[in-house]
Amino acid sequence: MIITEILAKYKPEKDQLLMILHEVQNTQADHSIHQEDITAIAQHLNLTTAQVVGVVNYYSMFHTEPRGKHIITVCKSPVCHIKEADAIIGHLEKALGIKMGETSADANFTLEHAECLGRCDEAPVMSINQDFYGHLNAQKIDEILAQFEEKKTTKGEPKKAKGLKGLFGKKLKNHARN
Repeated sequence: MIITEILAKYKPEKDQLLMILHEVQNTQADHSIHQEDITAIAQHLNLTTAQVVGVVNYYSMFHTEPRGKHIITVCKSPVCHIKEADAIIGHLEKALGIKMGETSADANFTLEHAECLGRCDEAPVMSINQDFYGHLNAQKIDEILAQFEEKKTTKGEPKKAKGLKGLFGKKLKNHARN
């Protein structure tokens, strides 16, 4: 979706800024907000580009640098920390060949952390895009990553990742248990 189509859906009111920024970032192939998008948003909302950039830079959920197709976010809350989140991060870094905050050379994965993903009962937890995965260990991470590698190499429509469904008989998604 192009920026003009996105902006057409929103009234030119300042309180629409966060919603617009989310939609723009979520529709970009590289999961980032580009300078030309910021300019168009500012014009649409009658703001300066500095005001829009200020909001983008203030919130950690917005990004101006390209990110991978799959955003892996690891919870670093105290509960996840106690449950070995650092070991999970170390394993992900080794498996992906990147450090926290980096994107893989093939632009398939970006590795990030969050202070809390709100899944303490499933600690340690990570999310990939909008899917949540809990009770992690090295083997489970390898199985999960393998599903995303399969999606990357499958011709035609990518397969939907199965998450932990095969491992625990349920999958966590969008803050609701299925």
